[in-house]
Amino acid sequence: MKEKTMARVISQREIAPRIYDLWLETDLAAQAKPGQFIGVYPESAATLLPRPISICEIDTGKRALRIVYRVAGQGTAEFAALKENAPVYILGILGNGFPLKEGMGKRCFLIGGGIGVPPILQLAKELTGEKSIIMGYRDSNLFLADDLAKYGKVYIATEDGSQGTKGNVLDAIAENGLQADVIYACGPMPMLRAIKGYAAERGIKAYISLEEHMACGVGACLGCVVKTKEVDHHSHVHNARICTDGPVFDAEEVDI
Repeated sequence: MKEKTMARVISQREIAPRIYDLWLETDLAAQAKPGQFIGVYPESAATLLPRPISICEIDTGKRALRIVYRVAGQGTAEFAALKENAPVYILGILGNGFPLKEGMGKRCFLIGGGIGVPPILQLAKELTGEKSIIMGYRDSNLFLADDLAKYGKVYIATEDGSQGTKGNVLDAIAENGLQADVIYACGPMPMLRAIKGYAAERGIKAYISLEEHMACGVGACLGCVVKTKEVDHHSHVHNARICTDGPVFDAEEVDI
């Protein structure tokens, strides 16, 4: 059941240029799983639709969700001004999340790129087994790298070469001679496309979380679709709705 409810701001801080770390108190925390997301509503009447933001961390004991987001427009700019104890309406819990059981006890790559880094944190917390956490950044603003290091060995790739491997996440995997049986990944489409190809070449099962602009967030508008092998029962074509059927997909089942 997707529910619009009022949450309360516990804390917020800027952790990298235009990247904000926001903790919200909400009963929805009890329902959340790694890889899912919430819709956050701006107050402005000019921005009525909720903004989809991935769940970064879950604290069920404190009834709290952590989201880490980039300021990209009017709605997220409004969120960046939220102060402690401020009320904010959210819609959740949305999406399907990562299939944890597929990687339990196996060698896993947990890969994040850019604003796809945050949802990897809760996954790293909950997934057992041998984990290689590979994060891709533009530069030396390695937001959440220290948090991720609590749950596994972190390997860094930066586009400018200022930290770790110069290049992308696949370059970091190659440079460090890493091996995996299962891949979990979230990030920009070019990165996910490369990971899909890498996994197919090596016969590795990969689960990818797709980033996409969304409108309704509940599957009604068909504004966020991806081509699939199978026919979608809602639209009756080879499409899936990222907001409801995803955002996590078996990489073999989507055409990206």
